[in-house]
Amino acid sequence: MFNEMMRAEIWLQDHLDSQQGIEDLASRLGYSTSQVRRRFKQCFGLSPSAYRDSLRLEKAARLLTLTPLSIRTIAGQCGYQNHSAFSRAFQRYHNQTPRQYRQALRLRLHHNPVYKEGARKPPTFEIRHADMRHALVTRLYRQPHSAALGMLKTWRQHAKGAESLSERLKRGHIIALMYNTPLPSETNRIDVGPVVSQNEAQGTPIPPSFRLLKVPSQHQACVTVESLEEIPDVVQYLICEGLPAERYHATGEALQVEWTQEEIVLRLPVQKNR
Repeated sequence: MFNEMMRAEIWLQDHLDSQQGIEDLASRLGYSTSQVRRRFKQCFGLSPSAYRDSLRLEKAARLLTLTPLSIRTIAGQCGYQNHSAFSRAFQRYHNQTPRQYRQALRLRLHHNPVYKEGARKPPTFEIRHADMRHALVTRLYRQPHSAALGMLKTWRQHAKGAESLSERLKRGHIIALMYNTPLPSETNRIDVGPVVSQNEAQGTPIPPSFRLLKVPSQHQACVTVESLEEIPDVVQYLICEGLPAERYHATGEALQVEWTQEEIVLRLPVQKNR
């Protein structure tokens, strides 16, 4: 049952800007709407509609904080056809209007530099274009009192079906997509698993809790880090200082962390300022 509800949760994430309803989700899963609502709430503690509202409003918070997009544009990208309805929903969820939230978060981030002058040297980063890639990923959900970064270190212990992957895949090039960094979230989730070639993508058996994911072609700010614990500070530096200096901004898409036995690379999707 959990694998089915995980697919339901992923469908909700992938259709935030759509007006498709829970009836469409139930039809896709082959259940009645009442079955989907009941089982989804058992797994995630919220109804599918309430969960999607949370995803929409957390995405809106990221876009308000990280991008120069107008509030009206952000509302549309988060599935709200009515600007006023979006503002009311956002204020109920975040206790601030979208405009107040944008001003407060930017002020908080920019006035708390993590690389203070004379203390630590800021990280070196490069803007690169990454081609589309494939990855065989499973979704992990952060449990209460557990850290998302800690889950990455032991991802195979948390991933059902990971033992059926080949040793080459388990110990090769791993990618994690972190959907909520750098903002806190009530729906914290990570997709993690091995990067695969196109031939492997077509010929590798996929465990039930995994799925084949296309990581899109995009521009990224790339930083090699010594440890996973560095990630929050590096991301804040990029957002507040590094990217603005190069006339770029983060897009709000999932932060990517890739690692092998030799190195860890952080990849933040970015866009050139207009």
